[in-house]
Amino acid sequence: MGAFHAYDIRGIYNKDFNKETVYKIGNFLPALLKCDKVLIGRDVRDSSPEIREALIEGITDAGADVYDLGLTTTPMVYFATAKYGFSASAQITASHNPKEYNGIKISRENALPVGFDTGLGTINDWINGGKPTSVSPARGKLHNMDIRPEYITFLSKYKQDYSNLNIALDLSNGMAALLVKDILGRESDTLHYLYDELDGTFPNHEANPLIPENVEDLKKLVIQKRCDVGVIFDGDGDRVMFVDENGRFISPDLMIALLGHYFLEERGEKGVVLQDIRSSKAVAEYLAPMGGEVATWRVGRAFAAPRLRELNGIYGGELAGHYYFRDFFYSDSGIMAALIILDVISGMKSKGVSLSALISGIERYQNSGEINFRIENKQKAMDVVRDYFVSEEKPLASYDFDGYRVEFNDWWFNVRPSNTEPYLRFIAEATTREVLDSKVSKVKELLSLL
Repeated sequence: MGAFHAYDIRGIYNKDFNKETVYKIGNFLPALLKCDKVLIGRDVRDSSPEIREALIEGITDAGADVYDLGLTTTPMVYFATAKYGFSASAQITASHNPKEYNGIKISRENALPVGFDTGLGTINDWINGGKPTSVSPARGKLHNMDIRPEYITFLSKYKQDYSNLNIALDLSNGMAALLVKDILGRESDTLHYLYDELDGTFPNHEANPLIPENVEDLKKLVIQKRCDVGVIFDGDGDRVMFVDENGRFISPDLMIALLGHYFLEERGEKGVVLQDIRSSKAVAEYLAPMGGEVATWRVGRAFAAPRLRELNGIYGGELAGHYYFRDFFYSDSGIMAALIILDVISGMKSKGVSLSALISGIERYQNSGEINFRIENKQKAMDVVRDYFVSEEKPLASYDFDGYRVEFNDWWFNVRPSNTEPYLRFIAEATTREVLDSKVSKVKELLSLL
């Protein structure tokens, strides 16, 4: 696969893309977004400094100024883009991917994402079509910009009194380590850190909390220190996931429901909550009595952030651990989500309710988790799965804007092509384990015949 994807530019550096590609991206960016200044930031990967240099050279050759934030989480770039009125920004990061990867996440005004359909595809076409780069007679200038103190102050507004909680945090040697201790505090008897040094080689585990083995050390720490909760961030700080006091990983979509206690109950807001097409039915059922109106949409920031803004939604979330907030320019922030969720957990503990008990009140169904199939003809495979089950039972609801989600009386499934990897992804949920197992088994049988 190339480096241009639905959500961002990302791949193995010096294989899928290189500094010449980055120079062209930078050079074309001002024309694409019709701007004369571009905000940039970068993560701590070994290749990020070289990418930074090529990006700056491309942008300034095009005649636009560069405002460099230095080392940043991805949400810091979103914050500064919207707060300071930039029409273009670029964060150098490969998010949760292994150390040999890198990439660029591009945003436009109001921190709206630029996806393949809204600009990245155009740059890709310009590069592949041999569009010449340009050197302006008046080259742009480089300005250094430091928003770290202001950003910490902003996030700290969401920090409450967590003194009744015993908390474990795995910073994954990623960009969350730049900020978390300045907000939550240093190591203590009730605050325990893992892998809290910035290191773009990710020496302890890959910075992807969705891979179970990467959460094992956090689970052990939670049990060892008898913590109430474990928190783990990804590589660039835009995602966060949680482990309960028993060391059990919590499916991130369930946290969309938990956030309702803060926004819908504590703050008394009423309105739309956005979930992605893979989310448990339990989310909408749990939020309905609080006044939450749940809307379902496509997977990925390139789709979720504009949709939340379009709906003027209160907040939203994804199965991958992204949480979007109207308070945060309709963008996603792992640290902001963690602070709010810790507030809810603290409040529940003061009432005698543990995190596991809280989640058990949300989680009502048996869930398969995402299952990946490497299949050549993804559309045909999706059609086969949908057509088989629709012929067997009349659906209660059906969605086709991100693969297919089809809901039946006692189960539902979503089958969709990955936007970032060569896989077909399948997830299902049912009222009983027996129903779930039989449906998953049938899907595997159907796809094995293709």
